[in-house]
Amino acid sequence: MELQFIRKTADSAGGNCPSIYHTDRGTYVVQGWKLDDETTAKLRDLGSDETAVEIPADVIAGIVAAAGA
Repeated sequence: MELQFIRKTADSAGGNCPSIYHTDRGTYVVQGWKLDDETTAKLRDLGSDETAVEIPADVIAGIVAAAGA
């Protein structure tokens, strides 16, 4: 899979930042903060091959801007 960086959070002070990438498959990859077990347990229908992360709202805005919406 090829990744094209779109945006990282504006609150970034360096590395290890929540970010969003576009793939050559027409999908997105989200880099974010790991959820704790209590929060993960609240997710609906999380498959064994899935995970979830938390990201700032400005990273989502990056998706919207990249999509031209």
